[in-house]
Amino acid sequence: MTGKAQTVLGLVDPATLGQTLMHEHLIWDATPPARRDVSTTGGPDPCEYWKFMTGGIADARNTTQRDRGLAAREAARMVEAGGGTIVELTIGGLVPDPEGLVEVSRESGAHIVMGCGHYVDDYQDPNNNKRTIESFAQEMIDQVQLCAWGTQVRAGIIGEIGCQWPWTDLEKRVLAAAVIAQQETGAALTIHPARHADHPWMLVEFLQEYGADLSRTIIDHIDRTIFDDDRLFRLADSGVVLEWDLFGQENTYYAAADIDMPNDGMRIRTIRRLIDRGHLGQIVISHDIWEKIRLAEFGGHGYTHIQKKVLPHMGKRGYSEDEINAIMIDNPRRLLTFV
Repeated sequence: MTGKAQTVLGLVDPATLGQTLMHEHLIWDATPPARRDVSTTGGPDPCEYWKFMTGGIADARNTTQRDRGLAAREAARMVEAGGGTIVELTIGGLVPDPEGLVEVSRESGAHIVMGCGHYVDDYQDPNNNKRTIESFAQEMIDQVQLCAWGTQVRAGIIGEIGCQWPWTDLEKRVLAAAVIAQQETGAALTIHPARHADHPWMLVEFLQEYGADLSRTIIDHIDRTIFDDDRLFRLADSGVVLEWDLFGQENTYYAAADIDMPNDGMRIRTIRRLIDRGHLGQIVISHDIWEKIRLAEFGGHGYTHIQKKVLPHMGKRGYSEDEINAIMIDNPRRLLTFV
């Protein structure tokens, strides 16, 4: 596996990945488990777009997507727009469908790299509370090297390992196990931090204690977590990879926490400050689509927004072609290549 990347169709030459979205969902169920018995037939009404975008977290019609054909059509739009790869991070607790991802990849022409591990405590199987670090680690190692979720499909990245606030003991055990899996498999590790500005640095300290390779560890959702340069620069100086993965969320009103969500222009300016400090090799971006209303067929931007809107806007704001290629091609390729 060393020197290769692993998609749901098997090992590939990393040079073939092309422009890569590092944090997405194609087939998922992000509805809180207590509300999963609600009918999701028909999906969200596009006429209610604003309601969903400012509070749709509570509506299962919006937070559940199990249609393989819909996922394939949406991924094909990304390929047509110039994209190459989608990193799909629907893992334990979010109802992964590896065989569905195989179908999506074949029908759309997109490379799909699948994640593994477990999401936040509130979404995990209650039986996980009885499990050991070693048990979780072996599960993730097997998901990368053998097969995942009872299928013959293998993961190509570890995560998004979920954390909430307060950070729970179960989540710490899963993350410690993910570090072991990173060390054993040579895969990169991607982490969903808690919605607290100090948690990403807590993660860095935890990862250092357990011997993680920070240069191959991604802290997700920076755009809804870190709002000051002191915290941001300290994280970057640690060597960890930083991910702005909410591109396309252009409204202030974030349903999951009491924050003012930045728009794409603000994201681009923040990333520019990091590049100017020498951190270009530590930046990746994506959309993190987990709401149906953000898909093109429901009136949203879909997986093409970065190619169609963000990258041209970055060019207008002084980003060079080499800088854009680093963010979209070189950095993802390095992270998705097994070492």
